[in-house]
Amino acid sequence: MATTRGFLVGRFQPFHHGHRQLVEEVATDVDELVVGIGSADASHTVRNPFTAGERMMMITGALADVDVQQYVVPLEDIERNAVWVSHVESMCPPFDVVYSNNPLVIRLFEETDYEVRDPQLIERGRLRGTNIRERVVAGEAWRDRVPVAVTETIDEVDGVERLRQIAESDTSEAATRESAGRSPDDGTDSS
Repeated sequence: MATTRGFLVGRFQPFHHGHRQLVEEVATDVDELVVGIGSADASHTVRNPFTAGERMMMITGALADVDVQQYVVPLEDIERNAVWVSHVESMCPPFDVVYSNNPLVIRLFEETDYEVRDPQLIERGRLRGTNIRERVVAGEAWRDRVPVAVTETIDEVDGVERLRQIAESDTSEAATRESAGRSPDDGTDSS
């Protein structure tokens, strides 16, 4: 019998219980799973506070007890959607089926004749990376939304303080641009 290998991609900033539940669901369909860490080249920003290596630690720790062979692969952004699937193929073990709920990812893989399955997400509002990062910055409870291995990794790399400092600097920079009459999006004069 042939091995069925699935592919799941996300930024995992941070990896949370919704991601874990998704992997558990996918694990019932496949023999092996490739977990692609998207935007692997991005870190130390409010949107992407953790490095690819830190996210690898989070994911491998959080999935250690999931009964499926896993390959965690960092994937750098290439900013060229037309060739993104071939970039992914060049970085990952071969896979047969793609799991995603991202419309662009679905489109790109369907255009290259992959079977794409749209998995059911749980508690999408509560278990959303943006929401978790905002809670960290605000000093609100967030640890109950991520696996223990993730909190351990974030603690190990001083991720809470990093995220708070980055958020503070982003806010300060935006205020400086705004007071100088420049757009916060592109740094150009808004007049």
